[in-house]
Amino acid sequence: MSVEPSAGLRERKKVRTRALIRSEAFRLFREQGYPETTIDQIAAAADVSPSTFFRYFPTKEQLVIVDDLDPVMMAAIEAQPPDVPLIRAFKIASETVFAQMSKEDFEVERDRQELMYTVPELRLAMMQELVRTIDMVSEVMAKRVGRAEDDIEIRTLAGAIIGAVLAVIDKVPGDIPRAVTALEYLEAGLPLGQATKESTSRG
Repeated sequence: MSVEPSAGLRERKKVRTRALIRSEAFRLFREQGYPETTIDQIAAAADVSPSTFFRYFPTKEQLVIVDDLDPVMMAAIEAQPPDVPLIRAFKIASETVFAQMSKEDFEVERDRQELMYTVPELRLAMMQELVRTIDMVSEVMAKRVGRAEDDIEIRTLAGAIIGAVLAVIDKVPGDIPRAVTALEYLEAGLPLGQATKESTSRG
């Protein structure tokens, strides 16, 4: 993500270094493939030492899996007025965050998603990361309605939101409008799932 103007010099340098490591890594992944790219190669391309790489990313996997948009998204959800329904709050936050992204940031996010969905070892790691993501969404949603994070309805809703987005961008990584459409369908109550066989065939 872009550096906030109000951030201190040291913090801005850290953000730039992290972004440079990631962008150089994605460039190498595109040019020679994810499995063939080593941490030493990424560090050299970013003009940092391997030890500096590990200060930002504990593994090559985590360089791709960790989503820097998570805290931004959670803050955008929390910023929605209390009377905005939960799914709509998530949808509006998604649209807001992606609308504010620079072209460069968006391309990095698209590359990150494409890697996660196409590289087998990353796909497995991503599935394991989903539990953490559901925990995070459950926490912010629970705060909005004054419930416990482990409330079954909160957990079900968080899982439905993440599952809906994952199901549609799996085949088209980075397609934000497609993800928003999925959230709108979810907000409408999944009408296809409630339709009878007869009404579905008529439609």
